[in-house]
Amino acid sequence: MTEGQFKRNVAYKFRIGDIIVGKPIFDGERFAFLELGDKKIIRVNIIGNIVDKYENEGEKRYCFLTIDDGSGQIKLKFFGDDVSKFKNAFQGQTVLVIGNLRNFNNETYIAPEIIKEQDTKYLLIRKLEIEKEKNRNSAPLAKEQIVAVKDRILDRIKDAEKDGGIDKEELIMQIRDVAPEIINQEIKKLLEEGIIFEPRPGKVRWLG
Repeated sequence: MTEGQFKRNVAYKFRIGDIIVGKPIFDGERFAFLELGDKKIIRVNIIGNIVDKYENEGEKRYCFLTIDDGSGQIKLKFFGDDVSKFKNAFQGQTVLVIGNLRNFNNETYIAPEIIKEQDTKYLLIRKLEIEKEKNRNSAPLAKEQIVAVKDRILDRIKDAEKDGGIDKEELIMQIRDVAPEIINQEIKKLLEEGIIFEPRPGKVRWLG
């Protein structure tokens, strides 16, 4: 196959937690793809924070980065000349990563093609984007589930009183398993009921 004929696999947008629950499928001993629902995933596009970096500059050069997006953690692993290629990636950065999935010793990791620094706001944007897609295909929450979500939101707002309140974006990032639209809806109801108030746009506090 010539370079002009080479076709890259689709880089699916995921949160790390979704990748972790996927099932690695092998062709003999070789990793073939990650099975996730009806998708066969080889290449991914994620956004996360670099929370750890380990680099070995010895005879065998390699570097491992640990990426966290609030839903889970996954490693990026690169070797040889790629260590120099990605040398500017450092702990504390928020990055966009596009790369191929690999699996070795029962660990799924990413062999990156691109690591690009991003503004931290893109972590929330990606969460909203993926949750919106999931909600399109899911059933509405039952009344008792909504009540449970409301209680969880209120608990976190009460806990944040010692810090003078909590940003709505932070609430959305903390309550990972609930769609952002539902969280915003319940915050709006709590404001209307006078249980919480908004000292400034985007921040909420308990009125208790």
